[in-house]
Amino acid sequence: MTFSTARHTFSRALIITRREVQDQLRDWRIILPVVTLTLFFPLLMNFTANQAVRFVERYGANIIGDRLVPFLLMVVGFFPTSVSLVIALESFVGEKERHSLEPLLSTPMTDLELYIGKTLAAMVPPLFAAYLGIAVYLSGLSLTIGWRPEPVLLIQILALTTVQAVVMVSGAVVISAQVTSVRASNLLASFIIIPFALLIQGESLIMFWAQYNVLWWVLVGLGFLTVALVRMGVRLFNREELLGRDIDEINLKAAWATFRAAYAGRARGQGLVQWYRLEITATLRRLAIPLVILTGALAVAVIIGYNYAAQYRLPLEAGDLQDITKGFGERLAQYGLVSPTGAGWVLLINLRALAIATGLGAFSLGVLGVILLMLPLALVGYFSGQMALIGISPVLFFAAFILPHGIAEIPAAILEGAAILQLGASILAPPPGKTLGEGWLMALADWAKVSLALMVPLLIVAALLETFVTPRVVLAVFGG
Repeated sequence: MTFSTARHTFSRALIITRREVQDQLRDWRIILPVVTLTLFFPLLMNFTANQAVRFVERYGANIIGDRLVPFLLMVVGFFPTSVSLVIALESFVGEKERHSLEPLLSTPMTDLELYIGKTLAAMVPPLFAAYLGIAVYLSGLSLTIGWRPEPVLLIQILALTTVQAVVMVSGAVVISAQVTSVRASNLLASFIIIPFALLIQGESLIMFWAQYNVLWWVLVGLGFLTVALVRMGVRLFNREELLGRDIDEINLKAAWATFRAAYAGRARGQGLVQWYRLEITATLRRLAIPLVILTGALAVAVIIGYNYAAQYRLPLEAGDLQDITKGFGERLAQYGLVSPTGAGWVLLINLRALAIATGLGAFSLGVLGVILLMLPLALVGYFSGQMALIGISPVLFFAAFILPHGIAEIPAAILEGAAILQLGASILAPPPGKTLGEGWLMALADWAKVSLALMVPLLIVAALLETFVTPRVVLAVFGG
């Protein structure tokens, strides 16, 4: 798209935006609750911050108040956005129920112009409410306890509030364009509110630890998510389908048929060997890009963990590792870990971890699944860095403690992670000619093929190696 074409598209989309905003401002049932709650909640948080600061000052814990006030500032920006989200949730489906959508969709505008115009209109009330709440909160703090935020912190809070509002509204508009009733859109709003409530909790930990630089990385991640959601909405929006869909129907029989056909593929009825040769090979080709991404993500996790070793150094000395491994074999035998039961326990732990990663990835565009898989490798990098600090080769540490079973476990994690990433991201770009559900079921079939044909066998081998081989290698290298 050229610049002139983009400008023309945007100017036509603003026609829809102006119409929508004017309708919202005329509806007192929308504006009055939003403004009332927006003004009341900052005052409540201002009272809370004032009381909290006075309370902790009596016990000499001023730092708690200093960290609590910025956190409440972030909450004040988030609360009006969540309240105003109902406007975005009914942006398409609400007009369909009011029978006012058909004239709008009959206008000589493209699907892209309609979607952008409705999305921009849905962003105005949440952002206005969020900025108003922040202004009221800051004014109250300035008058009561004389607190003013640092310019950089204020910029971060405003940027976080803006990006979070854009992400939430983008997701809500996608939901509104895919469901057939306002009731269904309100129920599905939990898939937006709950993840962002968890994000706010994570941001609260960052702010209480005063690691404000991490907030920039949160902003970057939310920026990528915004692009993904907008792309998803533009790709999925179709005015004919929106008008023709009257009821949301769960057809389990058709879903199973789609999944089964994608799982068997071209090798249906030809035996296990042909299934491996045809389907697993084709699946791995489809996972080529996710495999590269996962490999890079795990490598980055190791580097991050290694770099943090010097910052958070453990109280270890060069001889401590030999003391730790002394009697290592006897302790493992005492607890029955070097046994088939121990191997089964290791396999169960690994399967459970990958199942959790799959569940998280399916509802987070694959992001949380990838992060969960990165954590063990980050720990490997961290402990390798600790070994380097006490004069032990990190390569030797990795070769003894990780590599014996890692030759099977790490490829299993990469394969499973790639399938999880494709499963989570499948809703962003369904295959041409396929619906959102069909694309997700096809990605689920690929995940099942990778899991059963490759991941589980590799984890079985890794569990046996970790139980019977790794302890002996550790003892042989570091002594016991």
